[in-house]
Amino acid sequence: MSTAQFIPDTLAFSIEKTSHSWQTPSNIALVKYWGKTDPQIPKNASISFTLNACHTNTKIDFVKKSTTDEVQFELFFEGKKKEDFKPKIAKFFERILIYCPYLQAYQLTIHSDNSFPHSSGIASSASGMAAIAMCLMSLEKELNPNLTEEQIHKKASFLARLGSGSASRSIEGPIVVWGEHPAIEGSSNLYGVRFPYAVHPVFEEYQDTILLVDKGEKQVSSTVGHDLMHQHPFATQRFVQANENLEKMSQILKSGDLTAFIHLVESEALTLHAMMLTSSPYFILMKPNTLEIINRVWAYRAATASSLCFTLDAGANVHLLYPKEEAETVVKFIKEELSVYCQKNQYICDYTGHGAKKI
Repeated sequence: MSTAQFIPDTLAFSIEKTSHSWQTPSNIALVKYWGKTDPQIPKNASISFTLNACHTNTKIDFVKKSTTDEVQFELFFEGKKKEDFKPKIAKFFERILIYCPYLQAYQLTIHSDNSFPHSSGIASSASGMAAIAMCLMSLEKELNPNLTEEQIHKKASFLARLGSGSASRSIEGPIVVWGEHPAIEGSSNLYGVRFPYAVHPVFEEYQDTILLVDKGEKQVSSTVGHDLMHQHPFATQRFVQANENLEKMSQILKSGDLTAFIHLVESEALTLHAMMLTSSPYFILMKPNTLEIINRVWAYRAATASSLCFTLDAGANVHLLYPKEEAETVVKFIKEELSVYCQKNQYICDYTGHGAKKI
């Protein structure tokens, strides 16, 4: 597991001024990772659907400066200076400096905005860090034109991971694995890889409607939650279970067994939140309306034989997953019966996408 491949050869900082913009998606994990070691190494492998409508747009202006003593940047989020975001970005830049030494040569101005609520449990750190990583790699490509697209994607995922673990899964799509796993050829703890096997047609353009139960900032950050796994009484068993589930999910994605998909996806979601309920200190990110939605999804599935299922990220919002052929009927069900449990009746209709886009 060598990181030396990501340290660039000597670069001539010949670019005086440049600007790059990227749109990078959020993602929703089917098999979750919860627990990591420094620097951002997962305790188990995870697999996710890359989303499309839920994304971050980021533009970075690079202006060469006279000194190379420290990384200097300004940050604007949705048009306003965002000083409280700067410490996390500064720590990220500190972590990646050995891999991106050109950062010290430029003044950076970052403009970023989301298509979805920030910090509400829709992996905004994932899309945000992935967007910054892609902008940095666009600069590196200018400084080293010999970089291939494969090298750019791999290093962008590697860099993004050092800002947010799940960001490693937001560079490519539609299905990405992060974490070493014997069942996934080419998998790595250092970066995400596209699922390397043929996927059953039923999973093409799989739908994800996100019910916005709570658009506010989470009471407990994912970083804090991950840290609580270090002394968790069920951590070891959980990591084994997750890796076993990823192997099962790999077979499900190949076979198209939706019954098995539903069971595994929902079990993984509830297990993630069970880890929160049984940590010390314990905490609950689900809201009463989260549970209302889950029960109504179960009732709907029992009544209609639908393949609709739910998953949860580290938050109160509910992701509803279903085949494209069910879109019309499921959206009607959401509008008529589930939207009342959403904040201001809001939800986002999304589907699997193919990763980062230059804008």
